[in-house]
Amino acid sequence: MKNTTKIIFPYDQSVVKELPLIDKGSVERILTTAYNLFIDQQNWISAFKRIEILEKAALIMKDRSEELIHIAISEGGKPYKDSKAEILRAIKGVKLAAEHILHIKGEQIPMGLTEASVNRIAFTSKEPIGVVAAVSAFNHPLNLAVHQIATAVAAGCPVIFKPASSTPLSGIALADILKEAGLPEGWLQVVLCDNETAELLVTDPRINFLTFIGSAKVGWSLKSKLSPGTRAALEHGGAAPVIVESDADFSEMIPDLVKGGFYHAGQVCVSVQKIYVNQEIVDLFVDQFSEAVQKLIVGNPFDENTDVGSLITPKEVNRVEEWVNEAIEEGAKLIAGGKRISDTTFQPTVLLNPSEDSKVSKYEIFGPVVCIYAFASREEAIKKANALEVHFQAAVFTKNIDVALDATKKLNATAVMINDNTAFRVDWMPFGGRDASGLGMGGISYTINEMTREKLMVFKSKSL
Repeated sequence: MKNTTKIIFPYDQSVVKELPLIDKGSVERILTTAYNLFIDQQNWISAFKRIEILEKAALIMKDRSEELIHIAISEGGKPYKDSKAEILRAIKGVKLAAEHILHIKGEQIPMGLTEASVNRIAFTSKEPIGVVAAVSAFNHPLNLAVHQIATAVAAGCPVIFKPASSTPLSGIALADILKEAGLPEGWLQVVLCDNETAELLVTDPRINFLTFIGSAKVGWSLKSKLSPGTRAALEHGGAAPVIVESDADFSEMIPDLVKGGFYHAGQVCVSVQKIYVNQEIVDLFVDQFSEAVQKLIVGNPFDENTDVGSLITPKEVNRVEEWVNEAIEEGAKLIAGGKRISDTTFQPTVLLNPSEDSKVSKYEIFGPVVCIYAFASREEAIKKANALEVHFQAAVFTKNIDVALDATKKLNATAVMINDNTAFRVDWMPFGGRDASGLGMGGISYTINEMTREKLMVFKSKSL
């Protein structure tokens, strides 16, 4: 009897589908298929054909957008309005991948600058890096798949895609669409497997590039075991700090931060988590922020009015509840929420001044919880914001350009949003963590570039 994985609707824990897992014996076949396609350049898909495939795939996705929304909700539990936004982003991502193929190019390297380099002309070209292993996360099941699969197709690489075991259906749907759009057999293989089998696959020497989205513990462990020469891009989480100064515009800021904190029940790697507010306005901020949070509708993600859906598993609800209770016991003031609604949902929660030693202050919450800290000194707030090992995206709210530039310079982050929440992202911008939060930069064009490598060609001729 083959091992299987059950895909569960997070909101009511009903079984959506049950799929087989591959065993270790299948790994060799999968790797051989991908590797043989790559080493024989006659198999390579020409640039114009890759453009055709991706453009057709985007059209199919658009035609089936409601079906893709339904799939994403059923496996991930993200509310309808947010799942719809994800699917539209995913379609745009596939289009961006097709468009970037035009920009996969090298450059001329100057010669004749020394006597030894005369009579030569040189230029670089870009080639596919090789077989890509892509390991994905649960929280954006279609859009993350696009960022790891469509980019590999655009770069001309065979790709082996391992979706999160809880949310594989969107990736499988994308694979079916790409096949329908003309992607030849073997260029994309979707594998469902346990962690041990996944490690066996991604650490094989025939893997040229690993793209990993998930926990830091797993990501850094896999990187340490990669074969020599295998390149990697890792995207982990953060604790998204926000600095709010006394001149911030409340009418813009409050709805923006509420959305950034509770989108997908906070299960976003750049979700607003820690808000440092100037003590001159902290009471007003707490009142308006908590009032807006308490208006959020928690419920069935298929309901178009739902703002906050379920967490991915009941285990995560238990963890969030424990962290919140611990924070309150250690001195945090509960401003809003704080309790589970059901086995799968938790109230949008606001905590004021939790201890810096509480888990909600030290680690990524990945749940519907936002912490507010009053500060007297912006320097001290930034110091606390930078104190964790994780550094991803941050934000500052102020109308003073000097304050904005000062905070941007001093915050340890790969991106700082000014008068916008930390969860802002468009798929053509660079996106990724630094330090413990990751390695390399995501974003459609940036990932495609990561999946290529340069080759230098030098011509020597007396005629030059």
